[in-house]
Amino acid sequence: MTTTDQPGQQPLQEPLDEQRLMSFVFRAVDEVGATLNAALVVLGDKLGWYEALAERGPMTAEALADAAGTALPYTREWLNAQAAGSFVDYDPTTGRYTLPPEHAVALTDADSPAYLPGLFQIALGTVADSQRLVDVVRRGGGVGWPEHSGDVHEGCERFFRPSYRAHLVDSWLPAVGVADRLRAGAAVADVGCGHGASTILMATAFPASRFVGSDPHAPSIDVARRRAEEAGVADRVRFEVTDAAGFSGTGFDLVATFDSLHDMGDPVGAARHVRSALADDGVWMVVEPMAGDRVEDNLTPVGRAYYGFSTLLCTPASLSQEVGLALGTQAGPARIRAVVEQAGFGSLRSAAETPFHRVMEVRVAV
Repeated sequence: MTTTDQPGQQPLQEPLDEQRLMSFVFRAVDEVGATLNAALVVLGDKLGWYEALAERGPMTAEALADAAGTALPYTREWLNAQAAGSFVDYDPTTGRYTLPPEHAVALTDADSPAYLPGLFQIALGTVADSQRLVDVVRRGGGVGWPEHSGDVHEGCERFFRPSYRAHLVDSWLPAVGVADRLRAGAAVADVGCGHGASTILMATAFPASRFVGSDPHAPSIDVARRRAEEAGVADRVRFEVTDAAGFSGTGFDLVATFDSLHDMGDPVGAARHVRSALADDGVWMVVEPMAGDRVEDNLTPVGRAYYGFSTLLCTPASLSQEVGLALGTQAGPARIRAVVEQAGFGSLRSAAETPFHRVMEVRVAV
């Protein structure tokens, strides 16, 4: 290995570790496979391949193609890719592929908090939309939520809804001390509600309470209204198209923001509006992606995924709006505390957490 002293170049101080180089190369190849697999998982979800494997047990490629009504060449290659990635097991003696029961839960059970197809769908949509970021990043601009594909919007709900279904009513609301109030009858605002999954879950569980959900994305609100009708709660739920600093009403016993505060351009302004809309003894429940305050706290598989979404989706969303504070998906409780204190709130405490979420209770009084 030689060195150089030419201007503009730093001399190499020691020879490369070839083993480390090739180890990185093969890890990078695995990353390419993982990137492609996001599309393969979404394909398998949409075509019903995972469901057929879960329902029928070990199958050959021919049997799966017949069961799902798909062309054999695609079915075979997809199965082999899934086997190479250890999503399914392959038995060379029988030529059959098996979806392990634990994997089946994660890939087919939409009621399980471990359900993953939505995560792959939002990741695929985010990556597909990433080309536009090259120029945006150079000029420090943003990309708004409405500019993204349907996979981003639908995948976001499909990823978060199972966690809300598993934890919101039985764990998170009691943890912030408002479950009894909702059972008795309370006024609730769900800010940044998207397709309304969280709003409808609460309305279904607490029929004595009234709810208003708001989001600046009009097509998402259209979906939320339709789903409220389908769930039979439209008489107790109202949806409106507005940003977080413009939702209507006052005297709320509970204001909730689910995985949305970090996307806002002006979270401090939104927090001030929340404060003005709350009853004196009201609670703001802030649900945010799980994160620590230090970078090293978040160097985990979950943190890695969230930093990726932060770079490609959430930070651009914030920068597309006025102020553009760009908290980031891994803001951590200290940065959230700074936001709420600037808005005049007196206390914030971490009330509950899951591998994917931190739930914080915010009150006006200390």
